[in-house]
Amino acid sequence: MSSISSDPVTVALDDDIAALRAGLTSWSHLTLGQRARLLERVRVSVVACAQEWAEQAALMKGLDDRHPLRGEEWLSGPYAVIVALDAYARTLAELSAGRSPLDALTLGTAPGGRVTVPAFPATPADALLLSGFTAEVWLRPGVTAQDARTTAGLGQRHPSDSGGVGLVLGAGNVTAIPVLDVLYELVAGNRVAILKLNPTMDTLALTFRRALAPLIAAGFLRIVTGDGSVGAALTRHAGIDHVHITGSEATFDAIVWGTGDDAAERRRNDDPAMPKPITAELGGVSPVIVVPGEWTAADLRFQAEHVVTMRLQNAGHNCIAGQVVVVSRDWAQRGAFLSELRAAYLRAPQRPTWYPHAPDRVARTAADSPIAETYDGGGERVLMVIDAEQDASALETTEYFAPILGVIDLPGTGQQFLDNAVAYANERLTGTLGANLLIDPATRTALGPGFEEAVAELRYGAIAINAWTGFNFLLANGTWGAYPGGTLDDVGSGIGVVHNALLLEGVERTVVHGPFRPFPRSVRTFADPAERTVLPKPPWFVTARTGAEVSEGFTRYQMTGNIAGLARTLALALRA
Repeated sequence: MSSISSDPVTVALDDDIAALRAGLTSWSHLTLGQRARLLERVRVSVVACAQEWAEQAALMKGLDDRHPLRGEEWLSGPYAVIVALDAYARTLAELSAGRSPLDALTLGTAPGGRVTVPAFPATPADALLLSGFTAEVWLRPGVTAQDARTTAGLGQRHPSDSGGVGLVLGAGNVTAIPVLDVLYELVAGNRVAILKLNPTMDTLALTFRRALAPLIAAGFLRIVTGDGSVGAALTRHAGIDHVHITGSEATFDAIVWGTGDDAAERRRNDDPAMPKPITAELGGVSPVIVVPGEWTAADLRFQAEHVVTMRLQNAGHNCIAGQVVVVSRDWAQRGAFLSELRAAYLRAPQRPTWYPHAPDRVARTAADSPIAETYDGGGERVLMVIDAEQDASALETTEYFAPILGVIDLPGTGQQFLDNAVAYANERLTGTLGANLLIDPATRTALGPGFEEAVAELRYGAIAINAWTGFNFLLANGTWGAYPGGTLDDVGSGIGVVHNALLLEGVERTVVHGPFRPFPRSVRTFADPAERTVLPKPPWFVTARTGAEVSEGFTRYQMTGNIAGLARTLALALRA
């Protein structure tokens, strides 16, 4: 434990960690069945707090109860946590019965001999609410199907072997993240946890404590607030065995190596200031690769709104926000697509740029770039269309974490363009968290195996095809994290994964597939299994007219299973 101190903050942290170390003994004695039932109790308390949670989060971000984008806080808050709790409980029940979580699943294959594990849909409700969307986890080359089945379970394969006390340094942008990270520590790491909230989340501290009350009462969780000094004290505390952070590479480096000249010396000597095991999710610059094809006017408009959603959801304060749109300079419809993109960027509802320092980044970018196009009246959004002769290095290497979107031209069509775009994303863009691809069914069919090989070449931990990687984040059975390869000295987008409710080992990435066209236009391509959907414009689109009501309705259905409420939600979805 840390040394005796009269400082009230240090004393309080000592008390919290002492309570967790006592709770660790209780956790290690729970059976898997008891753990599943505990998570079911947590679910009840999360459901009881869901409306308060979503409404407080919306107000925190400047969205009142009439704002058309307030539904984002239902999906990226209680919805994501409820589906995760359900998924973990199912996995624990399977393990408790002596079965692998994968026994009922049909595993597949991907290029390079990779084994794939189906992650979505996981329930009949998934298939109904989000028809047309599928996802699979790709395991690393060399991991066999038998390996996958026998190793699934992580910390729950040996539940009495304690993982110690984990520290979760919570994200400040999306309200589900700190809670989901705590659940992963508990289940995958077999660790009790102390959650240090980012100051932006302090107004939700009481709500989180009520939502997670069963874990707190049992001694398995403590939630603390405070500035950076509190987080720093916790990382140094002798009672902490593992650290997980969702944040920035700069913060990660400060934790691991320290700051100033001392940090540089420590790096040279491979002598971390914080030698404890650490995992991290740190974001990056995400591409949106637009594969040229023959699109209808409706396709151009829909996919432009799709791209704008990738950038403007949560005001651009997402580690997975699309930032660089990669288009073909040889695409006959390039001009028409960019016209729709500009129109959609302008048409999206106005909202505050609420994250600390983000308004300054937007203003500086607008002032410094001679090609910046500003929108929303006061320069709240920036769009930059960069020609081949212009310097794109800032766009390629700076995660703006703000409503700033860039467009890059590359040569070629068909497979040539796709290969060029994959190489560009891998070699020029900072980070490996997520990549998005938009491709019409006819072009995808024409490319054949070349398309799948190109996807395999993308070095990203989340890939969304005709979807946004924000959807990956909502998946409980999918994995969320950087492409493997991050190290303490070169962390990139992070180390390790979270979510992963099937508790898989040897993960490489999660790939999501969505329909290119929404219902009813999807009917024209129903012969293609990948395009079968009865979902109209998804509720997370920033241009969905009924998105707020549908997002809340989806969450309430997950909460209660009420069919009558679901029918009303689906009727509203058709008006999106």
